[in-house]
Amino acid sequence: MQKSVIIVAGGSGTRMQQSLPKQFMEILEKPIVVHTIEAFLAYDRSIFVVLVLPTHYFDTWKALADRFFPTVNIHMVAGGATRFQSVKSGLRVIDRGLVAIHDAVRPLISPQVIAESFLSAEEKGSGVVMVPLKDSIRRKAEGKTLAENRADFFAVQTPQTFQVAQIKKAFEQNELDTFTDDASVYESAGMPVSPVVGEYTNLKITTPEDLIIAEAMMNQRKK
Repeated sequence: MQKSVIIVAGGSGTRMQQSLPKQFMEILEKPIVVHTIEAFLAYDRSIFVVLVLPTHYFDTWKALADRFFPTVNIHMVAGGATRFQSVKSGLRVIDRGLVAIHDAVRPLISPQVIAESFLSAEEKGSGVVMVPLKDSIRRKAEGKTLAENRADFFAVQTPQTFQVAQIKKAFEQNELDTFTDDASVYESAGMPVSPVVGEYTNLKITTPEDLIIAEAMMNQRKK
């Protein structure tokens, strides 16, 4: 069965206090997005890679692709104003099989978790990576906070993997403010989300300290 991955790289450098988008910042002499794509190629060298990013960074990516992926066909697609629009754009170039949707700034995803997400999608329609919460949580309510049972909640990560026909149908909906990720779009269309147990190391690089943590973890993996 054809397997594809949509790498969503629409982020900016705002929370990094940088003008360079975070997906292009380097860890161990490689841009974050390069590490991310390499993780999926390590899982399956034949996977069809779709990179969604703003058009004004196409030339930046082309130079990186020539340097890091000279023999890999990575399909570039223009992103939209929101994640929903960007993913929908990526889905237009995929017509069959299974598709994983993944944040460009999660470079530490393991081949094992990718494999589990694809297996779940093949068998159940979806495979959404998530991890149990480690911290206590509280819910805001009427000017105060209330304790919640953390065992009832998960932190959702990516990849979020689906059968292509089903996720494309889900994205035919009008965009809603309640769509926080691809799983919420899928669920809104009446289809059940199947969880895949992820890893806490699957860090989303958002703030400057995340770069330090990610570099330390990558160095540890090299040993």
